[in-house]
Amino acid sequence: MRRCAASPPWPWPRPPSTPSVGTRSASHARPRRRRALLRRLPRKPLTGPYPSAHAASAAAFATGAALDVGGLGARPSPPVAATVAYSRVRGGRAPRDVLVGAALGVGAAYAVRGMVPTRAQLPPPARPRVDAPALPEGEGLVVVVNPSSGAQPQLADPVRQLKAALPRAEVVLYEQEAGALPKVLEEAARDAARRGGVLGVCGGDGTINAAVAPALRFDVPLMVLPGGTFNHFAADLGVDTVADACAAVTQGSAVRVDVGRVKPLAGIGPAGRTHAEPSYFLNTFSLGSYPDLVRSREHWSPKIGGPPATLLGVLQILRTGRPLRAVVNGRRRSIWLLFAGNGAYRSVGIAPVRRHDLADGLLDVRIAHGGRFARSRLLAAALAGQLTRTRVYAAARPQRLVISALPEGTQMAYDGEVADAPAALLIDKLPEALTVYRPTCD
Repeated sequence: MRRCAASPPWPWPRPPSTPSVGTRSASHARPRRRRALLRRLPRKPLTGPYPSAHAASAAAFATGAALDVGGLGARPSPPVAATVAYSRVRGGRAPRDVLVGAALGVGAAYAVRGMVPTRAQLPPPARPRVDAPALPEGEGLVVVVNPSSGAQPQLADPVRQLKAALPRAEVVLYEQEAGALPKVLEEAARDAARRGGVLGVCGGDGTINAAVAPALRFDVPLMVLPGGTFNHFAADLGVDTVADACAAVTQGSAVRVDVGRVKPLAGIGPAGRTHAEPSYFLNTFSLGSYPDLVRSREHWSPKIGGPPATLLGVLQILRTGRPLRAVVNGRRRSIWLLFAGNGAYRSVGIAPVRRHDLADGLLDVRIAHGGRFARSRLLAAALAGQLTRTRVYAAARPQRLVISALPEGTQMAYDGEVADAPAALLIDKLPEALTVYRPTCD
């Protein structure tokens, strides 16, 4: 595009030499254009160029990829980040702007890694190791695959992957027409015990939870394959793919893990509301608003995905939820949510998601109390990072917990499954009760 010499070089007035609004603490004027541009911005930028946001974002991504992936997988990231930085200098930015932005990006990546560490930074979970059958070709392994668990992309065809890695394994593809999933798992566990083999299960946390009781009853090791939406237990165990689980079974690499137990207490509360059989959980147990969150998440997950469905459920609970009144360890309380984790979790919060050890013998109990403006106080404390300092939140790590005087119609959630709660219950643990395969982590 040709321009007359008398025409102004800028299609809009030059920016002032003083720092821009919102960046007066550390900024300077944006670089002046030396030639006309075909592009027309609707309005003058309000922020200054110091530091370069493009360089910061590129450096943060490259650093995070290098820390998380490592090795050859991280090599393409630094050249790409360097190209972005060079493009900013070439476009007129001062080198200082780009260098400071890149430094901030690197610092941000390390800060996030400190708050949310990678698995390589954490101690190996689920100790101690235990001898388990090594099945090089899968002889004696019976695997139940639940295709309705919302499998992840890497599990697009778990049956094919299992057959390729363990050709002698028996794979049972669960269909609802075949009966209830616990019944199918019961038969598979009985068959595995008769062969002196292993029970395998592929699905989400709820599917894996259904395999715990049969595995304990028939005393067979458990092979866990992640095939659900979140796969919390498999992630804490270190089993990320079907290949990880198959390698562990081939090598006989296994550990002992604790099992959380919810045991109904007879003689406490109204008659006729006791359950004969205990329930088990590998991840978490909860009362209060969390079962409503689980139902909302299950309703919306197929439509909008897991994380957005969880956020939508939280917002709905904050708007419509009501506190639950119960007696906890002999004290009457009003609670929004009671969370009990199978093992101590690293992070602070109402429902944290990462554990160091799956065999520590502890329950991680966290309670959000009811009361005046409890919702607002709890939300404000969580946003400010002061959750442990507010009186509406309490945390402890006992070995057992007794809850009674639960109102009729109360529901409980364990490992993502929702069920009616008994009038009174005991939450405790079976220490190192279950043998589970996991990859060698040296």
